[in-house]
Amino acid sequence: MKKVRLGIIGLGAQGGAYAGFITDGRVENMEIGAICDNDPAKKDVAKDKYPDVPFYDNYIDMLESGDVDAVVTCVPHYLHPEMGIHALKRDIHALVEKPAGVYTKQVKELNEFAATKPELTFGIMFNQRTNELYQKVKEVIDNGEIGDIRRTNWIITSWWRPQGYYDQSAWRATWEGEGGGVLVNQAPHQLDLLQWICGIPKKVYSNVKYGYQRDIAVEDEVTTLLDYGNGATGVFITCTHDVMGTDRFEILGDKGKIVVDDSKKVTIKRLHKSEKEMSDTMSWADAAKVFMGGDLSEVYSEEVLEFESVWGAQHTAVMENFAANVLDGTPLLAPGSDGINGVALANAIHLSSWLGKEVELPVDEDVYLNELNKKIEEEKRQPIQK
Repeated sequence: MKKVRLGIIGLGAQGGAYAGFITDGRVENMEIGAICDNDPAKKDVAKDKYPDVPFYDNYIDMLESGDVDAVVTCVPHYLHPEMGIHALKRDIHALVEKPAGVYTKQVKELNEFAATKPELTFGIMFNQRTNELYQKVKEVIDNGEIGDIRRTNWIITSWWRPQGYYDQSAWRATWEGEGGGVLVNQAPHQLDLLQWICGIPKKVYSNVKYGYQRDIAVEDEVTTLLDYGNGATGVFITCTHDVMGTDRFEILGDKGKIVVDDSKKVTIKRLHKSEKEMSDTMSWADAAKVFMGGDLSEVYSEEVLEFESVWGAQHTAVMENFAANVLDGTPLLAPGSDGINGVALANAIHLSSWLGKEVELPVDEDVYLNELNKKIEEEKRQPIQK
């Protein structure tokens, strides 16, 4: 096999983008094996754009056709685990979209089944893990360059969505159709990066607003306090109603600080001595001399890096890496099993707000699913008209 034949399940915006990347030659080790969509209109789209590619309206038929070596699941979130399992059962490699699922119980089933098929490639579309900026941030943290983390703050409110976005279809921004709002749709990449870089919190306490500024059932405003269990804390803020949104990620360590602005620029400040050593050895007079107009280069060095980002480059990097793992065993940048961590964090944020108290991670899966089902039933009784 020289190229992986990818089956694209769902020819919507994302599936269409992946098909375009492959057709344009942006994924050298991959070709389109088949396309599947249960919307009859998409058959005409596929026939027009990809006339030589087999089209299926049932993904099981595609999996059993012999036309594909792997699939990507560009479908509603609830279906990712189910489709991933069906692919792996048939010895088809699986690249699931983010999030890996809506709740950890279903994602765990996917992970456990994937573990029984170690010869197959199981990945997730965490394209931000290929972003050189975040790879640099992780490298600095992992190397201990800013010491032990004391605090994390991420405000990511650059997801502005008008009401018309939510009115596009009946399933969008519903508990039954999508399983949540900004936490499961817009912010999964940040939830993944947060735990990938800084570790998984031990506890969360959240203030979440549902239908706060939009006529929807799910969350459009989130403020969460993170407790890492070792004294370190964090805050995660996101929403979909800030027209002038902010994307700023700060990580404070005992030996320095990292600040990421707009996912484009990173400022790394490295203390010459740890904060504790400075506190223990510096008199107030000496501190005042330095911090009130003195030369701060005596205290820390500063490195500023800026990164260019071409749209689609990070997605194609994941696709190339996934195919390389299939073809020659190149290590995965985003193993599918990692997908459960971001889902676990989103579940904990939801559950904390539903129960009105701090919750520990991992949350009780049955308690979460029970509360989610309550939301779905409530939504059915009082549906929001779109």
